[in-house]
Amino acid sequence: MSVRMRRALSFTAIVLGFFMALLDTTIINIALPEMTRHFGGSVSRISWVMNGYNLAFAVFILTASRLADQFGRKKVFIFGVALFTLTSLLAGFATSLGMLILLRVIQGLAGAIIVPVTIPLTTTTFPKEMHGLIIGIWGAVSGVAAASGPALGGILTQNLSWEWIFFVNVPLGVLSIVLTAVFIKESRDDTAGRSIDYGGTLGITGAMFFITYALIKVQDYGWSSGKTLALLGAGVVFLLLFILTQWKGKKPMLPLSLMRIRTFNNASLTLLIVGAALMNLSLLTSFFLTRMMGMTELRAGLVLSMVAVGSIVSSAVSGPLSAKYGSHLFAAAGIVITGGAMYSMSGLHADSAVAEVVVRLLVAGVGIGLTMAPVMSSAVRNVPDDKVGISSGVTNMAKSLGSVIGVALIVTVLQHNMDSELGKAGTHLSEAVQADVKLQPLVKNVLAEAVASISKEGTAPMGGKSGKADPAAAVVHAVELAAAKLPPAEQKAFAADSANQFREAKLLLSQAGNGMQQAAVEGFRRTFVFAGLLMIPGILFALLSDKRRKPEEPAAVAEPAVLER
Repeated sequence: MSVRMRRALSFTAIVLGFFMALLDTTIINIALPEMTRHFGGSVSRISWVMNGYNLAFAVFILTASRLADQFGRKKVFIFGVALFTLTSLLAGFATSLGMLILLRVIQGLAGAIIVPVTIPLTTTTFPKEMHGLIIGIWGAVSGVAAASGPALGGILTQNLSWEWIFFVNVPLGVLSIVLTAVFIKESRDDTAGRSIDYGGTLGITGAMFFITYALIKVQDYGWSSGKTLALLGAGVVFLLLFILTQWKGKKPMLPLSLMRIRTFNNASLTLLIVGAALMNLSLLTSFFLTRMMGMTELRAGLVLSMVAVGSIVSSAVSGPLSAKYGSHLFAAAGIVITGGAMYSMSGLHADSAVAEVVVRLLVAGVGIGLTMAPVMSSAVRNVPDDKVGISSGVTNMAKSLGSVIGVALIVTVLQHNMDSELGKAGTHLSEAVQADVKLQPLVKNVLAEAVASISKEGTAPMGGKSGKADPAAAVVHAVELAAAKLPPAEQKAFAADSANQFREAKLLLSQAGNGMQQAAVEGFRRTFVFAGLLMIPGILFALLSDKRRKPEEPAAVAEPAVLER
């Protein structure tokens, strides 16, 4: 078999495992309502099918990178894919919600093993001059996996059942294991030793657990609550413990020499921003499409897959070019493009054409691809060859943490904007009801309660649509019940003018619905603006994420990264 074919099959093995692990961070979301109907339970509890995976993934990713460097990347990768495949199979047969959540936590641990190992496996499989191209394809696959999750999840759930979201991983996992066993050579960091850094493992695991858990639960507890502050405080304590153990340890998990590499630090911070941006874009847009524009979850997922289309093209192009000319300009341009596309989403309305959304998402995907592949390539290129594994763990951990931070921030901001805009709209509508000279006091009172109810329902996070199918009919019924309790004379007076009263009430209700929808759209608009502006610091990080060099200067002649300050 030719060298080219062996490399292709090796990369296929890596991509299959990597694709599965990243796909499962988003594919599950759209199936949560179906799982709720199947298992029962509260929305808060069913959300742990998603949160359990993300928490375990973030907590274990750096430890998994270190273990792979120590005991063999091929061996650890096969173990991770096997564990992921087995838990996927068992999750499809789960008989209770508790069992499913437990399996998802184990699956998250397996995903944390798989993802960071893919970069060092890739760089040891291909010669250095091909790293830019290969990492570009890696970045494209990353974008496709994250962005196509909602669409693929919707298709499988609608046409088969939610169980197939897990079953689809089984043949992919088996194929990845076979190809890895046959075509990938073992590699490790010979300087890492075999002794496990228990203090470092405890420190980073505790830090990531408490910080990530705090960010996941912040919407329940509140940012200023004692529970949130205690969790974040515990995370800081464990982080300090981790730093201390790395500083004093003879064989630390994370060599502090990496932290002295400016380009590596800025690449990690850039990926933290990109992780937040990708999650914010997906989350905000999916809810805007379903709540404001009235799309089904499946159609919204298909529209969102346009991010993946844009990312595929730009990743494949920017990866090899950034290896030749440097990553910083590509990455900075990608941040600007993504932030601009996010900001432009604020111009959408409830009746916007789908094409307007598609174009914006395609542009955002191009920006993500321009940033992701070059920055990952820079992070690998600017560290010593034997530290590629642990550097991949750090960058992937940064991206994962960015996603969690992004969700916590954007949901908080959206909630605030919704409360503000819908509160103002509710006050305005209540004043309009009280000022209406045509309505009798009885109808005004019922109508005021209805407007207050619509306003309250609309302020739920990601809200925007009332759960009532026909508010006008409910108001008419409430007015009729209230009128039946009036004295006979007043009942007669009301009956004589009831047609006009109901007509006026329905007109005001229609205005209330339109006003609330416009207020909700304004809440989303302000949040999209915030999400776009949130990316501005990423421009500076991106510009500092790689060494500047002349176009004719090859990447391989760069000075040893460990000496850089």
